[in-house]
Amino acid sequence: MIEQPIHFMEKNGDIYEEMADWDVNAGGEKIVAKRMSGRFRNLKWFGMSVWLIYFLVPYIRWNGDQAVLLDIPNRQFHFFELTIFPQDIWMLSLTLLFFAILLAAVTSVAGRVFCGYFCFQTVWTDIYTWIETKFEGDTPQKQLRFKQAPWSIGKVLKKFTKHSLWMAIALLTGLTFSAWFTDAFELWGDVFTLQAHIAVWIAMAIFTTFTYVFAGFMREQVCFWLCPYARLQGVMYDQNTILPAYDAERGEPRGKLKKGQTDPSKGSCIDCKLCVNVCPTGIDIRKGQQEGCITCGLCIDACDSVMDKINEPRGLIRYASYAELQGHSKPQALYKRPRVIIYTLILLASLAGIVYGFLSLSATDFSVSPDRQPLFVRLSDGSIQNRYTLKLLNKENVPIEVQYRIEGLDGANLHGIHESYVIEPAKVLTITALVKVPEDKLQAGISPLIFNVDVIDGPESEITYQTIFIAPKK
Repeated sequence: MIEQPIHFMEKNGDIYEEMADWDVNAGGEKIVAKRMSGRFRNLKWFGMSVWLIYFLVPYIRWNGDQAVLLDIPNRQFHFFELTIFPQDIWMLSLTLLFFAILLAAVTSVAGRVFCGYFCFQTVWTDIYTWIETKFEGDTPQKQLRFKQAPWSIGKVLKKFTKHSLWMAIALLTGLTFSAWFTDAFELWGDVFTLQAHIAVWIAMAIFTTFTYVFAGFMREQVCFWLCPYARLQGVMYDQNTILPAYDAERGEPRGKLKKGQTDPSKGSCIDCKLCVNVCPTGIDIRKGQQEGCITCGLCIDACDSVMDKINEPRGLIRYASYAELQGHSKPQALYKRPRVIIYTLILLASLAGIVYGFLSLSATDFSVSPDRQPLFVRLSDGSIQNRYTLKLLNKENVPIEVQYRIEGLDGANLHGIHESYVIEPAKVLTITALVKVPEDKLQAGISPLIFNVDVIDGPESEITYQTIFIAPKK
């Protein structure tokens, strides 16, 4: 009962060890991936469409202004009715943590699906290669013939049109990036009249150049050599991570098969190499998991289409875990995998922090800082005086009028300030306040003190800050 599985595992393992072979393209070979339809290609188009958010959101208007604006000069992030100030930057940190852990969690479960369906480099490369195939051919043979063909007006026009479309996409990418940081409609006018800020021209130059070069020429080399995620993703895998994988036990020995014929001595793989031809990074998934695999599943579409034609069941190449291929065991449940549990707990904690932050955002930000030099001053009448620096930020889009008062310390009185102050939107009011306690009311050492801000004119808000009052020890 025990020897059979062990023998099987050894035999099964030998198959995959014999198949394993890494062949990394160091840039000497240009990859021309064949494009074909299928469920994973459709899923890829859906994932790529998410980038429409990048291009369209800056043009959404809200109450006459840009709905989403990252106003760095004024240190304000506007999201429709919500304005985020530097004091709330901790929420941005939690948001970045959430997406970083989400990336790690997804990778541990299903590999580099971010690379395959959402990555900037993958998406732009796919669009660039689609344009290229329309003008120069959709197979390596067709592109080679186009390259070797003598120069003619037709060839020059095709080259010019291809590169013009590439450059237009690159320019639009750079311009759109700047549109997130300034008014999008004004930006277009400033660019066309050459009145744009120097920062806009720098951003456009950087994004245009890198988009054009990376997506047009370097392509899969960015995934192989430049992307840090490609280097890190291996440590996020385990034996239960599902990845595009070739079922060697079923497919080997491979061999050609004529239409309408069957050969029981051969495996299901007919060595058509269609899985290699559709791969955007040019790897052969039949040689095992490769560094260049971006988990896009296009090889699965290709193989399934061939299996349909030869009346074989689908799944010769499929999403499968190492444990499943080696021992035919079912994928382990997610709740039994410690790595996934830890990632999930961190995700939930950061998400809870983000939700709490948005729900607890106040219309103001108030701070009180006691002066430390000196800690207190004894006046001529024997009373003790402390000095405080009060800072109040108005996060509202309208001016507010406020007045200050104190409580919590018997006999204390507030002086040195006006009756009320008007604070403009997104401005900070900084004032110095004096708190004096008569000698007969003094409490030795440190006593609690509360500053209150009452809004006279503007949205109602409860603004308080607890600090201390320092008196000499008896």
